[in-house]
Amino acid sequence: MNPVPLDSKDLALVHLLQQDGRASYEALAAGIGLSRAATRTRVLRLVEEEIVRITGIVHPAVLGRTVCAHVAVAVDGPAAPTAHALAALPEAVFVTLAAGRRPVMAELRTESFDALGALLARLSRLPGVRAVDTTPYTAVVKDPYLPTEPPDAVDLDETDHAILRALQSDGRMSYAVLAERVGMSPAAARARSLRLLEAGVFRVAALTRPGVVGLGHLAGFALRRDGTGPGARELVAADAVQFAAECVGRADVIGTVGGATLDAVLSALEELRATEGVHSLESWFHLELVQERYDSVPR
Repeated sequence: MNPVPLDSKDLALVHLLQQDGRASYEALAAGIGLSRAATRTRVLRLVEEEIVRITGIVHPAVLGRTVCAHVAVAVDGPAAPTAHALAALPEAVFVTLAAGRRPVMAELRTESFDALGALLARLSRLPGVRAVDTTPYTAVVKDPYLPTEPPDAVDLDETDHAILRALQSDGRMSYAVLAERVGMSPAAARARSLRLLEAGVFRVAALTRPGVVGLGHLAGFALRRDGTGPGARELVAADAVQFAAECVGRADVIGTVGGATLDAVLSALEELRATEGVHSLESWFHLELVQERYDSVPR
């Protein structure tokens, strides 16, 4: 529960920061209809009370993490210790406790299929793990944080990596502070940062618990298609679908839907089931977000 309830201005501010975590206070103030000073105070409160975390999110392809997979883990005994052990693995970027026969769900990102295989072997040896069901992605078709197209080819040097590390710790860090961190002038730090942003190497966004922004209920889905109907991108175009990826294995598409109420989530799942070309759909509820991490820049 948040220490101070969020009003409509706070919620509007969170949405703007999710779109652009480095938006100026002037732009944010214009977007929510408050003064610059009042807007700055609200942003600082959201960050200090850990309602949002504004961070630089690096495109996984930049670091060679081009192999992604969804895993559903069956356990013996309580699931929480297994979920937290899985979340400690650096390749696990998203981990939840879920309702269903596989109570731990995760997304993994690795450099290769060999690396994925080695990671799965480690995962299977974690305490409490009984079975691991793995579904590799072939393409991410909808992502709330990153473009689904690969970034431009950019040769990153150590200064670029230093900038990315700094902005992951504080996405709204001023160029003056950033320059001091990486050992260059503010103008040079700004130019480097903008070059990386424009190339799609990273973006800055506010991460927050889904319930903060009216998505208090999340459900995952795995669907099979029969070869007819709309393509994957059109299939998951509804606003309720937060994330979706085409896959090989037990599903053709795996994704997440969110809503303010259980009825809204059920309606979204039913809409997917009713879509032409959907042969079958399995779903599960995400009960607790254990891990959401995008700090994959080497430190």
